[in-house]
Amino acid sequence: MKEDSGAAIKLNPIKNGTVLDHLPAKSALKIVRVLGLSFDAPVMIAIGIESKSMGKKDLIFIEGKELSKKEVQTIGLIAEGSTWNIIKDQKVISKKKIELPTELIGIITCNNPKCITTVEDIDTKFVMHGKKALCEYCEREMNMKEVIKLLK
Repeated sequence: MKEDSGAAIKLNPIKNGTVLDHLPAKSALKIVRVLGLSFDAPVMIAIGIESKSMGKKDLIFIEGKELSKKEVQTIGLIAEGSTWNIIKDQKVISKKKIELPTELIGIITCNNPKCITTVEDIDTKFVMHGKKALCEYCEREMNMKEVIKLLK
């Protein structure tokens, strides 16, 4: 039996909240995890949706939540180039491209066991240099694979 790959998928719009679109395929579940979504309000996740520009993409619809700057920066580490839409009364009132952040404060932990942030109660601070993060305290440099692994 041949599978119908051209079937349309219908996702119900949200009334107020956030839609994350053009997420890389298979990234939605990681984003939901790092955002720590509690599922108190409806969350719709679509994985592997066909996209003309991307081949496959993921989508996340979050009812009743606008993302903070820190949350958008976190998503930027996982899904640079995706779009972040704010919805009010079922209308898109803001649509922005999510960029790789230039600075990370309290988003990742430092993997240097001698860094002051591992023993003191202070937020970590990293500056991004391309696809590398540099700790402001101990100057440890980490590549994107290490950074994503360390997301809080």
